[in-house]
Amino acid sequence: MTRPDAVLWDWDNTLVDGWAAIEAGLAATFRAFDMPVWDRTEVLANVRGSLRDTFPGMFGADWERARDIFYAEVTACHLGVLNPMPGAAAAIAAAGQVAPQGVVSNKQGPLLRAEAAHLGWVGQFRALVGAGDAAADKPDPAPMLMALGAMGVRPSPSIWYVGDTALDMQAARRAGFRAVLLGDAGHDGGIATAAPDLHFPDGDALAAALLALAKG
Repeated sequence: MTRPDAVLWDWDNTLVDGWAAIEAGLAATFRAFDMPVWDRTEVLANVRGSLRDTFPGMFGADWERARDIFYAEVTACHLGVLNPMPGAAAAIAAAGQVAPQGVVSNKQGPLLRAEAAHLGWVGQFRALVGAGDAAADKPDPAPMLMALGAMGVRPSPSIWYVGDTALDMQAARRAGFRAVLLGDAGHDGGIATAAPDLHFPDGDALAAALLALAKG
């Protein structure tokens, strides 16, 4: 395992648990459209792409009304239910000893940056790129390249992208980066489906590996 030139992170279910807000936003939206409400298991199984990539297919011509309902609900509650994932703070601190860091998420950019500020993590990252910030969202490489540009880092196979889903691993490969899976992707077909280049069971294991690289 070689030292990365930069570490890019996914956000939800990688560094933070913000699912309660996403679940609440979807529930409010589904109720407004007289659709069955998803429970937490269904939310975890179905939420992957950005809103602008998924809502048109879910709500058709009314997708912008659905968007506004969703974001109103999420904005009202997301900071109150946000928690770091186990080991996330340690992993971020360890990565900071190895390489510059950024975040590339399919969470709307302003919500992402508000959450990073709420947790006191903004200073850890040179870029915080969310859905809607680039010309396209993950798994398109555009937000990855935007983040690296803001960080002053050239794209290379030595960039790590750390995420929790098969879509994250796909995004990493499409950008030409190293696909690093955090967790077991149990909500997304498992480790074999994600097919990562590197796998760590949790943030503490990743932190230990990064600290070893820093010392090496």
